[in-house]
Formats: sequence, C-alpha cells, structure tokens
Amino acid sequence: MHRKHGVKIVGLLLAAGAGSRFGSDKLNHELPHGVSLAVQAARHLKAAVPRIVAVVRPGAEATARRLAAEDCEVVVCERAEEGMGASLACAVAAAGEADGYVVALADMPFVRPSTIAAVRDAIASGAMLAAPYFRARRGHPVGLSGRLRAEMLVLSGDEGARKILVTRGSDLVKLPVGDPGVIRDIDRPEDLALAPRV
Repeated sequence: MHRKHGVKIVGLLLAAGAGSRFGSDKLNHELPHGVSLAVQAARHLKAAVPRIVAVVRPGAEATARRLAAEDCEVVVCERAEEGMGASLACAVAAAGEADGYVVALADMPFVRPSTIAAVRDAIASGAMLAAPYFRARRGHPVGLSGRLRAEMLVLSGDEGARKILVTRGSDLVKLPVGDPGVIRDIDRPEDLALAPRV
C-alpha cells in the first residue's frame, strides 16, 4: 500500500487471463533474464505501490506461487473465465477499501516503474481516473479513485475498467509518457521478439 500523506493506494495485478493465443503458459514464460512475465510485471508495480493484490485463475498454481514469492497477496478468482471485468471485481473486493487503485496487467511486463508511479501520484492527488498515453494511445496501468469502488465491484465480462473509462471519460487525467511499454502487451511468443509496437 502506498501512503502519501495518509493516502492509501493499492496495486491490483490482473493475472487471471487464459493466455490462449500464446500457446503455452504465458504468464510463466521467462524473459531473457530468467524472470517470468508475471513476476516482472509484479516487480515493476511493487516498485511504485508496495501493496499488491494479484488475481489468478483457478488451477494456476505456478503463477500463484511465483507471485506469492514476490510478496503479492494472491487471490483465486472463481469467475476468471468470465473475463477481465470479473477479475478486476475480485481484486477490488479482496483489496478492501482504499483511496485508490492502480490496475496493472500481468502480461505487460515492460511498463516502467516511473510510469506506474505517475499514475499512482495522479490518483493520490485526487484524480478520479488516470492513465498513461504513449503517442496519443491510452495504455496501462489505469488508476482509479476509491470513490469508484462500488462501480468496480459490479464489473463483469471482458471489459475490465473500459466501461468506467467510457462512462467517466471527462474525469480521466491523461498522462503523456515516453514509455512504449504502456501499449506493449504480450499475446504471442513472437510479441517478445518484436520492437515495441507503436
């Protein structure tokens, strides 16, 4: 939990996706330096937000074990197959009340800690919503105020926080960053070999 003048920000790491397009266990796929995608994403998030609630799907013991070893609070979301919205609702429920949440994806290991910190600081300073933008494209992680907790708890399906971002677009603080990692998600093994897509 990040405390800035008494402000509590919790990191939510969504690691419950099936990764079906990857062809193998995506989140435990090791990067060249021997760290898995999920662990790398967790470490970058933890550098900015010390308390992390990580959501995994049922049966994902290896991912759960690795994230627990990184001092994440691991939660199994029984509704994970419904999609990202259900996983996010599980994470928010497990995290409890907070002043804000930084929602990161476990298959986006290249987001810089400084970018995550910028999102965290925007929420800690009172923003309702905050997201990094690389070359005018919205990326991750997304920050949400604790005032949106009730809306987050009822999310379902595969939309994640997108529904809230659409309905509350005027509340979004856009943070321009020179970090291509915010839009670089890993869906297939070849995505790891490519230069960041812009």
